[in-house]
Amino acid sequence: MSNAAKQTAIQWVDERAGDLSDWNQTIWHYGETAWREYKSAAWYVERLRAEGFEVEEGSGGMPTAFAAAWGNGDGPSVMAYAEYDGLPDNCQKAATHQAPRDGLSRHAGGHTDPHSALGMGGLGGILSAKAAMEEHGIGGTLKFMGEPAEKVRGSKPIHAARGYYDGLDAIISFHPSFMLPMSNTTRWDTHCGPCYEMIYTFLCDEPESWQSADGDAPIPQAHTSARAPGANDAVVAMYTLSKMTKESMLPHSGGWSINEAILASGQATGDNLPAGMAQILYAARAPSLEMLETIFHVLDKNAEAAAAASHCTVERDWVCKSRPGLANHIMADVTYQNLAAVGAPKFGAEAIAAAREIQENLGLEPMDAPFLEDCESLIEPQEAEAILRRDLPSWQQHSTSDDYTDMCWQAPTARLYVGRPMLKSPPGFSYPAWAMNALGGIASCIDPMILTAAKTIGTTLIELLVSADLIGKARAEFEERTGGGIGGSSWVAPLCDYDPPLDFPWPEYITTARGEEWWIPARKSGGET
Repeated sequence: MSNAAKQTAIQWVDERAGDLSDWNQTIWHYGETAWREYKSAAWYVERLRAEGFEVEEGSGGMPTAFAAAWGNGDGPSVMAYAEYDGLPDNCQKAATHQAPRDGLSRHAGGHTDPHSALGMGGLGGILSAKAAMEEHGIGGTLKFMGEPAEKVRGSKPIHAARGYYDGLDAIISFHPSFMLPMSNTTRWDTHCGPCYEMIYTFLCDEPESWQSADGDAPIPQAHTSARAPGANDAVVAMYTLSKMTKESMLPHSGGWSINEAILASGQATGDNLPAGMAQILYAARAPSLEMLETIFHVLDKNAEAAAAASHCTVERDWVCKSRPGLANHIMADVTYQNLAAVGAPKFGAEAIAAAREIQENLGLEPMDAPFLEDCESLIEPQEAEAILRRDLPSWQQHSTSDDYTDMCWQAPTARLYVGRPMLKSPPGFSYPAWAMNALGGIASCIDPMILTAAKTIGTTLIELLVSADLIGKARAEFEERTGGGIGGSSWVAPLCDYDPPLDFPWPEYITTARGEEWWIPARKSGGET
């Protein structure tokens, strides 16, 4: 039955390829960003309900998250998921030249990885598995999660802490390839690492107490008086001090990184008043939780010093505390074997023509075969692991960061990578970001990845549902690695002890008297519309 059911899943994807392509275009063109993916989440909820799923909107207290489930009697419970957030400053048309989407600022959101196609690969996989379950009488439960704000590692630590992954037998995590050798393969031992993100809010609530006001002035902090430094100065001090102390956070090994983003910087004014509030977000990725604790110990001290120097107080709000990944060879192997059976993506003549046109528009000589061979070829997980390890110290167990890792501790999880369109570079040339982003929106270029992912996820879910032995082996490995399963001696519990960080000035689309637009309006200059 397994092979026949898999063929049914593959056939469903082939027959619905046009729908998956159109649906991806919808999400890609929404281009919504972290915590503000209102249209994207609503689209998924409506689609899943139309397909017969029961859907909880706003799961985990997150308005743009959802939890969907469909059952066909007794059997295992397996899961896939969608992400659908893009990144600010990456607004790009689905075109072979650089231009923002119509009517928008180039600073608007856009899909880079692209999460639009990530979600559609997952949705295609779950719906194809449902079709096979119905036709072949396969029992079990399909769960499909809507995971917002991955770019700030947002939803999965919260979903994990609030029990949304409890009771699952297996999870398939899919991501478009984002670095080599992770293209058309699965992760083996070296999974993604943990991530911490914190917002520091500086408040200057009593500027009048900075120094005694001029006795002759009619109001405190008169325009002629020296004013308190204020919250903007606190952010500048925090930013500068943290750059200065970066070398004192951790040794220069292990592939750790830290970056920052200023979320708010006072209220724009022409008056001689100090900024009352300013915010800066810090995100750190490291191979271990202990390294992250060290980084944020330094950042906390820097925040206190910056606040004291600028006559402010400081508040701390967690955005993310995600766990490191946990390997499962059984899950990695079965997922890869189904990927190998499906085959790597292949680009047709239309995709090749679009890629050549991008090269020509960048002043390059168009190549006969413009895509990297890695996009269209498989690599065994163990071979990819060996290549990945070449540049890592032997003690380092995790590399890069993604919050799928929180799923790994709740159920046996596979991490699947499928080749997205990536262009060959002439010697010494690097493609601008817009070119990669555009390829994610050009249907002929991105659709092969979506269809390959959907078929791989669908057939893997079917194999898990019909094989109690396979589920048992994956569970046994999970229990061995965690020292007894959930709650075991080596298990890492959810770190999330905070509410969803919703009420911050995350970049978003807004509706004004001018219509719907990005919060930074488009201008008829600087290459914008």
